[in-house]
Amino acid sequence: MKLEDMLSAVEPADAASFDKCTELFDNIAKPIGSLGKLETLYAKCAGASFVPVPDISKRCVLVFCADNGVLAQGVAQSTHEVTTAIARSMVRRTTSVCVMAESCGAEVFPIDIGMIDKVEGMTDRSVGRGTGDMSRGPAMTRQQALDAVSAGFELVHEKKREGYGLIAVGEAGIGNTTTSAAVAAVLLGLRAEDAAGRGSGLSDEGLRRKIKAINTAIEVNRPDKNDILDVLSKIGGFDIAGMCGAFLGGAACRMPVIMDGLISSVAALCAVRLCPAVKGYIIPSHVTAEPAGVKILAELDFDPMLHGDMRLGEGTGAVALMPLLDMAGAVLKNAATFGKIEVEKYRKWN
Repeated sequence: MKLEDMLSAVEPADAASFDKCTELFDNIAKPIGSLGKLETLYAKCAGASFVPVPDISKRCVLVFCADNGVLAQGVAQSTHEVTTAIARSMVRRTTSVCVMAESCGAEVFPIDIGMIDKVEGMTDRSVGRGTGDMSRGPAMTRQQALDAVSAGFELVHEKKREGYGLIAVGEAGIGNTTTSAAVAAVLLGLRAEDAAGRGSGLSDEGLRRKIKAINTAIEVNRPDKNDILDVLSKIGGFDIAGMCGAFLGGAACRMPVIMDGLISSVAALCAVRLCPAVKGYIIPSHVTAEPAGVKILAELDFDPMLHGDMRLGEGTGAVALMPLLDMAGAVLKNAATFGKIEVEKYRKWN
């Protein structure tokens, strides 16, 4: 699918639905705006869905799984076999995100977007058997980057046709905090030292190797920050590109998409740089413990509800937001209004 076709399918989220949802909250018998971000994030779901009271009861998590060639530079404690093990556990519904999702009525779909090993039971959208080592050359071809974006875009449309009203995106892939920090460094103009975190628990020496790999990759590839596909293809990952496409797809088919932590926030930033209107469809979930993720939240002017120092990935932070959105919807639909209790409505003061 052509990138231009994906972008042209996006229109701004519906401000009228957002405003009407907010008005309905204001009519509930409580101080105006007193549920804070519960109200604003639910209203954002309304704007993204183009209805004042969105139906987000059928929801799922798309987990994009991929391997990264930069592992050869010693940037993680684990090898690609751990990606495989996580994927197998996800198929068995025993990973953290699967257990959390089951508790709030969400389905998990593990997607092979570019793993080295094949795992039976996954949704196969693979565009390559792991990326190249970005410190030695491009991580992937430009066509592979586009194919991964297209895969994410089309997957969201499939879920929309199947009746889902809310999607969260997550990922699994050893080494993807390195690729994500590299992309963030280029797009935000950061030093590698300020973008790279310890990921799944790097030592000081491991962190130094990670920073060196990022600096080398940027120097070798010279990605153009004004060309998102160039950045993704040279220093990104298949998972980042797939999630970027998922954010674009959500906007194109009028569905809110919950952003998770560092890796999905990098993908969200890529999507917004490609098409600013996508921002109206992205629901931030939590403040990641990774430094680049915090900087991306500031860049996108997102103020998530959850501050839990989470850094697991898989979409766990995104899923953690779902019960809170349900509570907001329950208040909107079931709580007494000022008219019902025959009390004068509170005034909204500037």
